[in-house]
Amino acid sequence: MSVPTGRPLRHCTHIRDLGVAGVNELLARAERLRAAPSRDHLSGRLLGMVFFNPSLRTRTSFEAVMKRGGGDATVLEVGNGVWKLEDRDGVTMDGDRAEHVREAVPVLARYCDALAVRAFSAGVSDLDDDLDRTINAFRRFSTVPVISMESAREHPCQGLADMLTARDRFGATKGLAVTLTWAPHIKPLPKAVPNSFLLSAAAAGCELRVAHPPGVELPASVRAEAEAYAREAGGSVSYGHDQNAALEGAQIVYAKAWGPSTESGLSPDEARELQMRLPAWMPTPAHLRRAARDAIFMHCLPVRRDVEVAAAVLDSVQSAVVDEAENRFHVQRALLDWVFN
Repeated sequence: MSVPTGRPLRHCTHIRDLGVAGVNELLARAERLRAAPSRDHLSGRLLGMVFFNPSLRTRTSFEAVMKRGGGDATVLEVGNGVWKLEDRDGVTMDGDRAEHVREAVPVLARYCDALAVRAFSAGVSDLDDDLDRTINAFRRFSTVPVISMESAREHPCQGLADMLTARDRFGATKGLAVTLTWAPHIKPLPKAVPNSFLLSAAAAGCELRVAHPPGVELPASVRAEAEAYAREAGGSVSYGHDQNAALEGAQIVYAKAWGPSTESGLSPDEARELQMRLPAWMPTPAHLRRAARDAIFMHCLPVRRDVEVAAAVLDSVQSAVVDEAENRFHVQRALLDWVFN
């Protein structure tokens, strides 16, 4: 049972917790553990997993890591058998949130050796996402390490798995030609995944091109952070509205839908309409023919076939989406090993 120790905690809720050196060290650790897996490196450890939002790969992969490493995990679904949690300070709790994180998080930290939290964007604004209130509240009140299973701003485990997939296919990431392209969807989606892909690819030294229609720019703070990582890692980041130009010669094509930027001024109805009025942005085999001959296609999943990505792309030999999903397990094993050991 965990009690406060006063020792510095190794949180991983954002890519900045690792930095350029840490991203590359963690990827190397994932490769070492995959080559020589241990069945007891998490022995006696209990991971508390708190879900404000649903999950398939994230929940299953974290549970698998803990159990295959000799530890265990307990899953809590907020609002489903667990009290709804309030994370705002100074509010009168007369609504449906019956418990405050000020009490809930320290209690959970007494039971568990680390806490993993999943809390999506509320869709208020890019600035609100940047504040990352829920995940930062857990960091603030926890006496054990906190790991993000996706937050309003980032999904670091996904970004790390993406870069491990790139290393698997191409041996190294520095100088790798990578395109992150916006894709259509039935509704505006959060930016956590494209944010984390941008940050992780920049930290890994990729030559990264981001293509999207006007009005769906990624947040300025994330772009600035990625550009700083790229300078340190010897890569580059560029942005444009010409998808075809961005795809030329790309070795990795990464597609993801995300919603408009706050600065776009679009109303909610206009934002929803934008997501579907640009079907030509949906990656198809014709798009991939612009990429390098050895190019692979990546997407975080889940994906809406023939809406966000053409089924022919997902079913092609170029698709690496299942390998990418498997690598969630390997990077999370490395991350938990880094947190505990």
